[in-house]
Amino acid sequence: MDIYSVRTGLADAARAVTMPSGIAKLTATPYAPDSVNAPHFYVGDYTINFDRVMRRGLDEVEFTCAVVVSRSDDLSGQKVLDGLLSGAGAGSLKAALEAARGAPGEFALGGAADDLHVMRMQSYRFYEIAGIQYLGAELVVKVIGDGSS
Repeated sequence: MDIYSVRTGLADAARAVTMPSGIAKLTATPYAPDSVNAPHFYVGDYTINFDRVMRRGLDEVEFTCAVVVSRSDDLSGQKVLDGLLSGAGAGSLKAALEAARGAPGEFALGGAADDLHVMRMQSYRFYEIAGIQYLGAELVVKVIGDGSS
């Protein structure tokens, strides 16, 4: 499994989210950026469990992705973030990411992985990027794929 291809696929999938009227389109990068245009999704750190199946048959990677929104006022940023963190709907990151699983029997993320699952949301808090504070949260995404490539 090529990690950068998976990271790129996750960022591409996140861009499919529909933002509420009057809110800028979600930007996304496959890496932790130096600066952002909020709202922004990025794929941060990850851990790999090698050899989940013998002879490099399967690796399991948990990506910690983050989404940040503007802190324009106390309530509006939280409403936008809550919509992105919903479990379903056009504005749900979980739904957008899991749509990239492909149809039954297809590979996920355009062929970059076997499958993926958005496992949980965590760390709903303020994040500082390039000296600017944003409201954000993390999504943990488990991706499985061929360990020999």
